[in-house]
Amino acid sequence: MTRRLRRASAFAAVAALAVLAPALGDAALVPFLAVAGLAFFGVRDGEWFETLALPGDRDEERLYGFVAFSLAAAGLALFASLPRAPLPHSAFAAATLAVGGGRLGRELVGSRSTDEFALVAGYVAGGTVGAVAGQVGVLVQTSGLDSFGAAVGGVTATLPGVGFLAAVAALTAALVRSLVFARDAHITVILVSFAVWGFIALDPGVTVALVAFGLGVTVALGYVSVALGTASVSGMLTGVLSALLAVVLGGVGWFLTLMSFYAVGGLASKYRFDEKADRGVAQENEGARGTGNVLANSAVALAAVVGYAATAHVDAPAAPFALAFAGATATAMADTLSSEIGGLYDGPRLVTTLRRVEPGTDGAVTWQGEVAGGTGGLLVGGLAALGMPLGDPVVGGAVVVCAGVVGMTVDSLLGALVEGDAVGNQAVNFLATLSGAAAAVTLWAVVLR
Repeated sequence: MTRRLRRASAFAAVAALAVLAPALGDAALVPFLAVAGLAFFGVRDGEWFETLALPGDRDEERLYGFVAFSLAAAGLALFASLPRAPLPHSAFAAATLAVGGGRLGRELVGSRSTDEFALVAGYVAGGTVGAVAGQVGVLVQTSGLDSFGAAVGGVTATLPGVGFLAAVAALTAALVRSLVFARDAHITVILVSFAVWGFIALDPGVTVALVAFGLGVTVALGYVSVALGTASVSGMLTGVLSALLAVVLGGVGWFLTLMSFYAVGGLASKYRFDEKADRGVAQENEGARGTGNVLANSAVALAAVVGYAATAHVDAPAAPFALAFAGATATAMADTLSSEIGGLYDGPRLVTTLRRVEPGTDGAVTWQGEVAGGTGGLLVGGLAALGMPLGDPVVGGAVVVCAGVVGMTVDSLLGALVEGDAVGNQAVNFLATLSGAAAAVTLWAVVLR
């Protein structure tokens, strides 16, 4: 067994202590503190130190990465035992074992392959198995084998729900890991715990068919996006997680609406890429969209679908959240197509003054790009009208198309007025999708009146 694999096994073993939290009660943090203390004070050199040391630990002669992970788990264990608003033990176990199992899965794959997609797949698979095992272990203690999950209720009471939470935990862990250092497992486990807790609180209706469809289709499309070069591995993880949440929290119509942007927008970025590169208007990273780009275009839509799921628990109308989701997605689609197609044509004009400028100038537009953007908004509006709860499909679809055009125009205006060193393209994209969502809700309210 390689040293990296032994290290990952040690992390997974510590994570597995989370399963004992229901039985230990207020003392659930003790095993993690004991591990942290032993690692910090008792292991300064030798084979165990060399096995557990992460990058940077050897220079400081302390197992800071392993200790930080153990202390983070201890803090979560303490939080899970607080009497007022406890972190569910199932969320605690799912998060810690998603990280521990994910590390182990990645190293198992890494002993046979160095392909980054394969390594990430190993992390997600190992994290999912670990998170399922953690939840099952907790639920058996709290409910018994004869009434699996019955005492807990909600999404954690069903096997599809357990699978969904495990997939969310593993995908979130893999995504966070791609954004931080390998030594920062403590940050990962904390963020994943609270993400899983949030979805337990939302208590979405989860079925076997929905989870199977969501995971199967999103993973397949994620692989295709990496293979075609339309997304980086971290961008693929962001897209897969976003699409999974859209289909489970919203429905198939929400999923298809969002996927239309990912698919068409990604292909548009690769369309005549060499020509756009020569003109200086091509997407960076050879057209592969990363996490920042995907989130900048999808964050508002994801917030809207989470808000839509929350309306089942509060007295709030669902339609505005559906319109905000569709409006933000229509903006992302329209803006992407207007940039990717419009950048191929000469004679762009600055949107604020209409004077001719060089291709690639922030805020520059062409009539060909505007037509392409409007067509993209029309596609999203049509899909949303057919598959999302927008009220009257004709009116709702028209509102979404208009919102997409508004958001695309706002993006051009922000590009001309504020984009530069202080305000980057991703911030502009986020603000544009936010304006598209707001425009959709506002137009809907005006039409209803």
